[in-house]
This record gives sequence, C-alpha cells and structure tokens, in this order.
Amino acid sequence: MIPTQNPVPRFSVIVPAYGVEAYLRDCLDSVLGQSFEDFEVIAVNDASPDASGEIMAEYAAKDPRVVDVQLEQNVGLGRARNEGMARARGTYLIFLDSDDTMLPGSLQAISHRLEETDDPELLIFDYSRTHWHGRISPNAKRAVLTESPRGVFSLDDNPELLGLLQVAWNKAYRRDFVERWGFVYPTGYYEDTPWTYPVLVAAETMAVLDRVCIHYRQRRQGSILHSTSRKHFDVFDQYDLVFAFLSEHPELERWRGALFERMTNHLRVIENSPGRLPEDARAEFRTRRLAAERTHRPDDYREPQAAKPAARRSADRLPAPLYSAARGAYRSVRRGRQFSRRAKKALRGRVLANYYRAHRLLPVKDDLAVFAAYWNADYSCNPAAVHRKLLELSPQTKTVWVLKPGSRNTPPPGTTVVRPGSWGFWRTMARAKYFVNNVNFPTRVVKRPGQVFLQTHHGTPLKRMGVDQAEFPMAQGQLNMRTLMQRVDRWDYSVSSNSFSTAVWQRAYPAEYTSLDYGYPRNDVLVNATDEDRVRAREALGIAPDAKVVLYAPTHRDYHAKPQPMLDLEHFAHRLGDDFTVLSRSHYFNLGSGPGAAEGSGIIDVSGHPSVEELYLAADCLLTDYSSLMFDYALLDRPIVVLANDWEIYRATRGTYFDIHDIPPGHVVATEDDLLDVFLSGRWCDDTSAKARLEFRGRFCEFDDGRAAERVVRRVFLNQENVPPMALPSDRPGRRPARD
Repeated sequence: MIPTQNPVPRFSVIVPAYGVEAYLRDCLDSVLGQSFEDFEVIAVNDASPDASGEIMAEYAAKDPRVVDVQLEQNVGLGRARNEGMARARGTYLIFLDSDDTMLPGSLQAISHRLEETDDPELLIFDYSRTHWHGRISPNAKRAVLTESPRGVFSLDDNPELLGLLQVAWNKAYRRDFVERWGFVYPTGYYEDTPWTYPVLVAAETMAVLDRVCIHYRQRRQGSILHSTSRKHFDVFDQYDLVFAFLSEHPELERWRGALFERMTNHLRVIENSPGRLPEDARAEFRTRRLAAERTHRPDDYREPQAAKPAARRSADRLPAPLYSAARGAYRSVRRGRQFSRRAKKALRGRVLANYYRAHRLLPVKDDLAVFAAYWNADYSCNPAAVHRKLLELSPQTKTVWVLKPGSRNTPPPGTTVVRPGSWGFWRTMARAKYFVNNVNFPTRVVKRPGQVFLQTHHGTPLKRMGVDQAEFPMAQGQLNMRTLMQRVDRWDYSVSSNSFSTAVWQRAYPAEYTSLDYGYPRNDVLVNATDEDRVRAREALGIAPDAKVVLYAPTHRDYHAKPQPMLDLEHFAHRLGDDFTVLSRSHYFNLGSGPGAAEGSGIIDVSGHPSVEELYLAADCLLTDYSSLMFDYALLDRPIVVLANDWEIYRATRGTYFDIHDIPPGHVVATEDDLLDVFLSGRWCDDTSAKARLEFRGRFCEFDDGRAAERVVRRVFLNQENVPPMALPSDRPGRRPARD
C-alpha cells in the first residue's frame, strides 16, 4: 500500500538523471522501498537521450511520492539538482545520484539520528563503494565518522570532515539552512566542490551517523571525472567560488588555510592523474595551478612538513625471495610429473598459438566475416539471420562459420565451415575483419586494429546476466567476471530488441560499445510470416491444420545438478485430450543429457528440430516458465502461459530483472492443477490473456518490425549510417491470432 503524502514530508530525496536507464529503476526502488515512508522523491530528467525520462514518468504515475521533472534542455548535474531543490517541500534535503542506491532502513536510521541530535543543520552518513565484479569496499576514511563527537558539534570539533570525499549525497541538509545561506550548485565539472566546503564551514550544528546508507556504484568505465577532457579546467572556477564565499563571510576566514590545502592537493591529483588532461593541455594546467595557489594562499600559510616514511622491517624483505624460490621448485616438480600426460596437448597448443601469432602479422581481410552461435553448437539465432542477409546484400563478402560436429543446421552452400580450435579456426580469427556471435569468442582471440566485433545476444533477459550474476554464486558458477569483461571489451556493437534489453546490457556488460536498437534479426521471420508459412510449418511436423498446438519449452535450472522435469508432460498431454498436440522442446543446455520427452499420447519431441522459429509458427500457444522464448513468441500475438512452480527458488538462485507475476505475458500459474485448469477452461486464450499479451508485447517487442537483419548489415558491414527507419506498430505486418 502506497502511503498518503505529507504536505511537508520529512525528506525530499532529489534524484537527477542523465544516461542512466540501466540503473535508474534500482535507484528509485531503493528509496521507494524504505521502511520509513515520510518522504518525496523529486526525479529530474536532465534531457537524457535514453529512457530515463520515461522511467521517471512511469514511477510518478504509480506512486504519488514521486515528482518527475522533465527538463527540455540538458543543463548538467549541478543545475538539475537546483531544479529539484526549487520544488522540494521536505524539512531535509537528500541528494542521491541516479546510478547509486540507498540501503534498506537508511531513511529510518537517518530520521532517528536527527531526532536524537535535535535536528541539526547537517547530518553526515557513511557509504560503501560497489564494484562491477561484485566486491563491496568500505569508505577508506570512515574513521573520520567513527571518531567524531557523538552528539551535536561544529566543524571546529572535527575539522577532519573536510578530508572526506567531496560529494553531495552522503549528507542530509536542513532545508531552511540551505535556503538561509542561499546555497546552489554551479555548472561544470567538480560542481560538488563549491557546495560541499561552504556547507561544512557554515553549518553551526552537525552530527554524524556511523552507518552505511549509500552504495556508491563504481562504473567499470570510470566516472566522467576520470575521462580525458579540457573540462577538468573547470576546477579552477569552482575553487574561485569557494574562496569567494569565504571572502563574503569574514567570520569563516579561519578556514582559508585548511581549504587552501584541500585545493592544492586536489589540483595536483588532477594534474598527475594519467588520462585526465589532454597531453597538449598539461603545461597550461600546471600554469593555472601555480597561479591559483599564488592567488588563494593565505598570508600566514606554512607548508605542512611531510612525515618521514617508516623503516621497513627486515622480515618484510627476507622471506619473500625464499618463498618464491620454494614455490617455483614445487611447481617444477609438479610439471615434471604431469608432462608425460599433457605433452601432446601442450605441444599442439604451443604450435597453434605460434601459428595464430604468425597469421596476425598478415593484413586483415576486409572481405572476410566469421560467425558463431551458442558456443559453436549450431547455425541459428541472430548470427544466422545476419549471415543470410549479408549474403543477400553483400555477396562479395566471404563468410566462415565455426561449428562443432553434429549441428542441427548447416550454413548455406558456399559458406566455409571450420572446427573450433582447428588450424582453419585460428587462421580465420587472425585475418577476418568481422566477428559475429551471440555469446563470445574464446578469450585467447586477440582483437586487432580494424577488426569489428558484433554481439547479437540470444534473447531478452528475464534472468540476471553478465556482471549482474556476481551476487548469485550458483548462477555465476565457474564464470570468471574479469575474463568475461576481457571478452566484452572487444565488442564494437551490441544488438537490442527493446529499450529494456538495451539498459540491461549496459549494466550487465559495462564497456564501450554502440547499442544497435534495431530489433533481433532472428525475429524478422516471425514479423513477416504469413498464413501459408504457418500451414507449411504444420505440414512439416505432420500436424493437422485444425489441431490446437501447444509448444512446451522450459528453460535451464542452475540449481539442478542434472536436468529434472518441471512438469509431468505425459499426464498434462493426457488430460488435455485429443484436441491438443504438445510439442516438447528441451533447452539447448540439456540436449544429450538424458532421454527426451516420450513420443505418442499427443506429444511430439521437437528438441532436435533445426528451427525454433518454425515451431513458433506451428504453435497456437507457448507454454514456458522463464525462457526468453516468450519475448520472441509474443510477436505472433498468440497466447502464452507461464508455469512458475519454482519461482521463488529460481529468483533466489539465478536472480531476475523483474517479477514475471507483475509483468506477465499471459496467465501465470504455480501448480500443475492450475495449469490444467487454464487450458481445460479455455482461459489460455481469453481476453485477460490477450490484454496481458498486449502490454507485454508493447514493452518487449519494441524494435522488431521485420527489418532488423537489414539494418544490422547496412550499419556494420556496409558502413551506412542512415539505415531503414523503424516502422510504426500500425505499419507492421499483421499478427496471427490463435485458434480457439
């Protein structure tokens, strides 16, 4: 139940956003889910080019505590915060960056601490850094908080607070204090500097809360302050504002020396940090730094004496070489014992590595493209659809597919096939210009200058992916996050079928690539399908035109040591009777790991069928659990039923991006009895199912209009920026309703 809104809430939480659609929901959810409920959220869309504004509007429509402010022009973080302050009604202001999160119970703890200390002008609380690979590291200067006075105090009682990270979001500010002093944020880089220092020196009453309230997300790509830019020169103007504030308030002049030290340290860090300043600007920055130090140096300032480095203990020097030598000897012995068993494999590996290295010395072939899908298991999915369109639009391009023996499909005639790890494989990896995959090529593949990697993915993600699996050890399994990101760093393009996926890929695979919001190439066949295609698909399976066909396609379970049936399929098919035919398709992870579905009794095992798209066309209804197949099948506008009989354990062990009960594609049931009732009662294709499917399709079939493969080929292979525009939903091919 959403609480009624207080005209003067205790807190106004101001959340400015720009380019953070991948993280914004987590941020807003972390606030709206707080046990303390007397607050408002002022979400400011700083004219973000992504879906941040739409997300804010969505939350505001559902929860009256959220006020969405949509700015027409990008004004920068500082001014966006000012826009939020101008609309704030709370007694206290809290600023939260839109890619960070507030820990559960934080607002309650902040409110309680404020009450204990008689509502001081300023409350400072703790934070931790969260890293992309799952590690959480504490605030390096948390001792400044733990050793602060326990009651109310001023900065004179703990001047070490000036040494904390210069950020706005680790404090609660009494609004009348901010308004009385007229504090506002400036524009430009380092906008927190002329806010944080004046606030600290001006506050007459402050307190601390020795509790982690904020998780400060450390982007893998780094923050904007660590990017190479002349914008770093903004820092001089920001410190000019700090010292101008002191000049305007002589009663605070005693802080000039301490703030001068903070400035000199800060400027020297920027100057000496690799990659921040353009090389041709370093000398200019040094000149500006020296001028700023001369301008703002207090008359009586004395340079602090550097502390002498502590002498090393002899124990730190002596054991290390001995330990290394011992370890090396031990490893040599182990290598000697195992060499006879591994000699042949190791020798071949070294020869292939040298062969690959030698071919990398030859020029990249601009007319050569290599494809793979599902860990080299099949000719299918998005890579196959892109490959077919490439043969049509650029027949001069030579193509190579990487395939293991036993593939369900084979590439078109004229396509070269190589085995993984073969001589041909490494020769192709060394020379090809284009690389297309729906997973990843081996880590040992070296991306050369001029080579282009296209990541197509293989479904819209309900389950957690990439680095988002870090908090789910069972799902992560043996996946090494650093190795994964080495592979992701090779991507130039990432294909997406909807805004939801675009945001997920940004956070699950944080790297510098371009998102191609074109739709999934493999779905073109579904969007463009005709009634004749449906008839042919059924004829190929030996299914009568008037039969009711249910495609059962469950997903893989990470928490199962080996595949286990999640549905008594024979009983289900028997209860449905002769009016229904059930097509059973195992997840590709489970192929060959046990007996397939029993044939007969209305069941056809289609696990080995070469085309899941053909199965979609043949079916009147998809029965699944959490498989990404539901997002593709929704394009046909046919009923979908979800059997979520292990939802809680699946979500706890694998992790999901949303609750399938909240955003269902159709009826969601928890037991086999309920499942049978849905089908036997006819509800599987009722109006309720149709309404859920309409909303689901609008959210997750956003970009698919039947021309995705063409867009990808024209953009990536033909280097055409003006690809065919997205068709409006009303202009897209008609859908194929189910037979009821």
